[in-house]
Amino acid sequence: MTRSVWLKADDTVGDWEARKRRITAGLEAGVDWVLVDEADVGRVRDLGDVSVAAFRTEDTALIDDVGGAGGSDDGPVSAEDLGDDAEPDASVVGKDGEGDGTVDLPSDFAGSADLTTLRREDNRAEGAYVRILSEEYEAFAEAAAADAEYTIVIGEDWTIIPLENLIARIGEETDLIAGVTSAEEAETAFETLEIGADGVLLDSDDPDEIRRTVEVRDDAERETLDLQWATVTDVERAGMADRVCVDTGSLMEHDEGMLVGSMSRGLFFVHAETAESPYVASRPFRVNAGAVHAYARTPGGGTTYLSELRSGDEVQIVDSDGGTREAVVGRVKIEKRPMFRIEAEIDGDRVETLLQNAETIKIHTREGRTAVTDLEAGDEVLLFYERTARHFGEAVEESIIEK
Repeated sequence: MTRSVWLKADDTVGDWEARKRRITAGLEAGVDWVLVDEADVGRVRDLGDVSVAAFRTEDTALIDDVGGAGGSDDGPVSAEDLGDDAEPDASVVGKDGEGDGTVDLPSDFAGSADLTTLRREDNRAEGAYVRILSEEYEAFAEAAAADAEYTIVIGEDWTIIPLENLIARIGEETDLIAGVTSAEEAETAFETLEIGADGVLLDSDDPDEIRRTVEVRDDAERETLDLQWATVTDVERAGMADRVCVDTGSLMEHDEGMLVGSMSRGLFFVHAETAESPYVASRPFRVNAGAVHAYARTPGGGTTYLSELRSGDEVQIVDSDGGTREAVVGRVKIEKRPMFRIEAEIDGDRVETLLQNAETIKIHTREGRTAVTDLEAGDEVLLFYERTARHFGEAVEESIIEK
């Protein structure tokens, strides 16, 4: 499941300047979606690159209070003046309608205007916005979820129970977005029933709260790996090879690095170059990852050859407890260097990798960070091990011999 953070920035937030401040804070924090009124779509596009959802209204001809894209402060601007950028990525029904209680719910949902708009073949809305004012509205949200790509539910005098009900009943037919006002509430929404909402709609002006909510999203997305200890059986000089340094766009902590190896089933934990030395300055954005043929683990559980990494690709950063996060590759440096071949055994299986013969390259042993130049047979090293074959980086049920 891919989690998302939506930011509420419609006219209930305030005038355009107030909405603009909130949207700008969201862009800087890294929110996935901004939910606005239709008339603001073009102006959000001007502020930055983000997915834009818009409340659908009957009359979209006027923009409020200040001039936007293509307009001035002297008067209203027509939606036509905004051009193609005024088209949202998703239209949402429910504001000033049945979803928020402005219009009474029909006794028979078949007569619902909001649900009819969701079911249209042409000019349909992709999202539904529902305030859970009673059990009836909970049932209405469930009905909307059958046709909506995104179902946004806002709790009133409740916290968990209606969200649990909807998570249990809706399944995967829609992305369920839970309304929250803080990062703490977002964390609860992502953890409810151990499945969690697909996303949250944050209603907050606080830039720190917006940033913390995005961090909660990132934490919910990250997998935790079961790293294991393997016993080193051999360390030998392997001559010259093309070595790959992966320079990421992120600074890594002292206990972080990457998983790399000559065999996809056994990837060694190689530390980032965060340590100072008398001869070389630290490079906390860099992992000296090994030879060009080696595999590196990527987000989502895949692998890639080190030789194939390019600027803009994503790699998985791992800490010594198995916690993971993603980092974008900024640069890859390939140079000829002398190498060590490191062989280790785990569960009767042999795995190995090539790493540069240099004191600055460190792997994780029982004693902590250990330079490959100090590694000896009998040492225990940390690695990620899984008995599976891979084809083009994807795990497959197939017998493949690597030696």
